[in-house]
Amino acid sequence: MIRSFLQYIQYEKKYSSHTVLSYKADLQEFLSFLKQYSIAFDPKKITSEDIRHWVLELMDNGLSSRSVNRKLSVLRSFYHFLNNKLWNEYYNPTTEVVLPKVKKTLPYFFKEKEMEEVLDVELGEDDFETVRNRLIIEFFYQTGIRVSELISIKDVDVDFVQKNISIIGKRNKQRLIPIGNGLIDEMNRYIALRDENVGVKTGFLFVNTKGSQLYREKVYRIIRSQMSEVSSLQKKSPHVLRHTFATAMLNNGADLNVVKTILGHSSLAATEIYTHATFEQLQSIYKQSHPRG
Repeated sequence: MIRSFLQYIQYEKKYSSHTVLSYKADLQEFLSFLKQYSIAFDPKKITSEDIRHWVLELMDNGLSSRSVNRKLSVLRSFYHFLNNKLWNEYYNPTTEVVLPKVKKTLPYFFKEKEMEEVLDVELGEDDFETVRNRLIIEFFYQTGIRVSELISIKDVDVDFVQKNISIIGKRNKQRLIPIGNGLIDEMNRYIALRDENVGVKTGFLFVNTKGSQLYREKVYRIIRSQMSEVSSLQKKSPHVLRHTFATAMLNNGADLNVVKTILGHSSLAATEIYTHATFEQLQSIYKQSHPRG
């Protein structure tokens, strides 16, 4: 049953291989729990009490509420699959299990001044890696894309005439992201250097010195190296730059639905967290600026 479920989310739901492996690990962890307490793996006989016991054990082991909720969500998806695809009767003990409350944390983001310090420095020489690294920072800051989306961009995905980029996001959903003249100029400069130094071998926009597609870890190292020069934030990653993009857009008056569309969020709730971040900033400015703040 678990194998059928994993095949379903991979081939029908089009989940990424990373997500499928994560779902598999969570279900195997639940099976290990059942085995530990000599509970047979029979989805129709597993009770809500069994699942509550698992949830309590996960929390006793120090797992965060967010992680416990994710694991319970996987189990709920498994039962949803069984009810819709394999069974003729309905049984889902997960619906009787209350999710642990998750403490909402505000997203980290870089200050506008920090971004200007990184991006407004004149590059003294046309070094391929230097130009590429700064373009990567600029790309995240101007588009808010995910690291997996950035490394997957190909030259053909960029429309310099219409000034947009075609992005394939989660679950193979396509979206168009507008780009400005400044970013286009930076891209043209980079592409000229790339073609001159490493040639066009793979079709990917961002490549290493051998012309191969960039990998995630390399992008993370670039971000940490570049942003460490201007920011004291403990966390420096592509996702923080994604948060920075969204926060900057909302701080400058962008509509929440527009930001949602550009980010590729499936629901508005995922985007609304940035309104809390901007409100925190407003509160800070108010306290500093108002004579009676």
